[in-house]
Formats: sequence, structure tokens, C-alpha cells
Amino acid sequence: MRSSGLPYPDGVFVATVIVTVIHWAGALAGLFAFVHALTQRADAYSAADRKTKPIWMAITGGSTAVMALFGFWGAGTIFFLAGCVATLVYLVDVRPKLIEVQRGGRSW
Repeated sequence: MRSSGLPYPDGVFVATVIVTVIHWAGALAGLFAFVHALTQRADAYSAADRKTKPIWMAITGGSTAVMALFGFWGAGTIFFLAGCVATLVYLVDVRPKLIEVQRGGRSW
């Protein structure tokens, strides 16, 4: 099991790498959502029938900070997951609506 010369089995190293990648990928997704919320017009949020720009900036900024500070492991997992859910709501629900409103809807 210790073929690599590490003081622990290879599987532990692989699991640690996977968890670290998940942790920083979540934080980067949150940072992307925050920057996107920051660069959108304020009136686009009300036109898309969503919360206001400052509210979404606070949600995405807070979720980014939470995901950067708390890991995907240990006691902070629940906070990381809450931040991840907030980021995903913005990316999956709010962002497409903002893009649609600013482009003027879909045209074939």
C-alpha cells in the first residue's frame, strides 16, 4: 500500500487532492458569480424580476468568503455547502435571466 514512500496509503493522498480541488473550485465559482453580479446593470435585476443588485452582490460575496474560509471537510462543511448553494442559485437561475434581459430575449 505504501509504494510511493509516503507515510500514508496512496488513497489518502488522492482523496486529499480531490477535496482540495472541490474546495478551490467552489471558491473560484463564487468569485466568478460575484464579479458577474458586480458588472451587471442595476436595472437588469428588477427587469429580470430578481432581487436587487446589492443583495446579490452581498449573497455572492458572502458565499465566496465562506467557501474560501471554510473547507469542504470537517466542521465547516455545512457553511461551505450553504455558500455553494447560494453561488449555484445565482449561476443557474439569476445569471441566465440577466443575460436574457440585457440581450432582449431569444431570437431565432
